[in-house]
Amino acid sequence: MLNSGRARGGSGEWEQPFWQQRGWILSAGFLGVLVLLAALFAVTGNGAGGSSGASGDPSPAPTSTSDRGSGPDSGDGGPQDRPAGCRTDDSVQARPTKAPRDFHWKANGTGLVPVSRTAGPLKYDGPVWSCFARTPMGAVMAVHSITDHLSYDGWREVVERQVVPGAGRDALIRTRTQSGDKSTTGSPDAGGYTGFTVLTYNRSQATVMVLVSGMGGGGYGSASVTVRWQDGDWKLVPEADGTIYGGVAQVSGTDGFVTWEA
Repeated sequence: MLNSGRARGGSGEWEQPFWQQRGWILSAGFLGVLVLLAALFAVTGNGAGGSSGASGDPSPAPTSTSDRGSGPDSGDGGPQDRPAGCRTDDSVQARPTKAPRDFHWKANGTGLVPVSRTAGPLKYDGPVWSCFARTPMGAVMAVHSITDHLSYDGWREVVERQVVPGAGRDALIRTRTQSGDKSTTGSPDAGGYTGFTVLTYNRSQATVMVLVSGMGGGGYGSASVTVRWQDGDWKLVPEADGTIYGGVAQVSGTDGFVTWEA
């Protein structure tokens, strides 16, 4: 299991993903005032525990020929659909039952994010980690990377390049702007990414549930995130109100999840 917290320059402060931050939890439409994810229950404009990752713009926007055929429903994932310099093996379309053999933890700020040479990200451009495989495992990696980077300065570039345009992205920008461009900070007993499961997947869209540890009493929390294949890579799909995480819940253990184990 992972505890992803790392000391921050001896200041005693620790960084953690924004979904563990009080301000972010509240702005995302979650009830409660506790930092601990396990104590929260998600609510959205269309009811509590709504469909995870449903977007205010559910239908992919049409793309022009200038997009090189890289819209969510076009192409076969081959080189013609990918940004320059991005090549991945997209042959494994089965939902993962274990973490990639080549996965390792990469530091982002003072946190750790899972990365893989086979599933992605393969390109690192400042806060934008991109080039994920068009596979279920690639979607998993994209969910972890994109959401985690929204916690840090540089989040505006992440939103611009890795979040699907629309009302949801506009609302996300408004919400995140309230915290300024600085990184968010959390408590030193914060846990980290523990596991995941792919709830739904096709080559156009995927919904991944992440499992995090370090909740109150050593428990776990889970939440789902949706990504869409657009412009040759996976992009985050927020709700129309900017909410990123759906189905937030406390869980008793890791059953039903693939765990991140080296």
